[in-house]
Amino acid sequence: MHPERQYLALLDRVAARGDERADRTGVGTRSSFGELLRFDLSDGRLPALTTKRVYWKTAVKEMLWFLRGETNIRGLLAENVRIWTDWPLARYRRETGDDVSQDAFEARVLADPGFAAEWGELGPVYGKQWRRWLGPDGREHDQVAGVVDALRRDPASRRILFHAWNVGELDRMALPPCHMVYQFHVSSGRLSCLLFQRSCDAFLGLPFNLIGAAALLRMLAQQAALEPGELVWVGGDVHVYLNHLTQVREQLAREPRPWPTLRLSRAASVDDYRIEDFAVEGYDPHPAIHGEVAV
Repeated sequence: MHPERQYLALLDRVAARGDERADRTGVGTRSSFGELLRFDLSDGRLPALTTKRVYWKTAVKEMLWFLRGETNIRGLLAENVRIWTDWPLARYRRETGDDVSQDAFEARVLADPGFAAEWGELGPVYGKQWRRWLGPDGREHDQVAGVVDALRRDPASRRILFHAWNVGELDRMALPPCHMVYQFHVSSGRLSCLLFQRSCDAFLGLPFNLIGAAALLRMLAQQAALEPGELVWVGGDVHVYLNHLTQVREQLAREPRPWPTLRLSRAASVDDYRIEDFAVEGYDPHPAIHGEVAV
């Protein structure tokens, strides 16, 4: 069976039989609780959906932004990644009354470091928690460096993980972490990753999350001289927004095509990977299907 059919079955199940719920965005969802997907990445395959185009470079650039510990959209915009703009833009419009366009807001963030520092900041989101978790004694903890060290020294450990749900800082985040916990497991020289996601937009968000996690797995495997194994994805509240149902039906009518492969073109430290280091081969998806992000 084509591995993408797992995702399509999940999408169909949630859209067709999910519990219809009101949500914080006001858009409304159909939702399922407790879902599981498993993908074998040992042959170099990348879980980039083919029933619609997923902009894999955007997903990888976002993951590299997390790994750098950044929390301001200026770094993303410099890479032409706009997927986080909605949250600071909504705050700026709300607090200033200026109904500025997204293009004008992003241009100002890029051009004006002072404006970016005030209005482009997302708070202590993923990258901050991954690389600079603040302990009660005031010390910062680099969770990702700890994972790399454990993979090298003690790969049989059951404590090789990092997470972003820092209760003491949630109220300062533009969006509390959705992909919360990454746990790693080594067997027969292969590195596998289990990703727990508390809240998942199955149509828009999950395709990016799968690519990001696969890229992360590949980087960490290289750090520890391991081969990629399996990506296990676990979802808590898995939902389809009501304004995406037409797009979901369009996607479900398409036949999957062969998945592409991913390779790293050079070895680097975990802090030094660039988008140019990622080579994706054989990606031939159906056309993109667009949907509005619920903020």
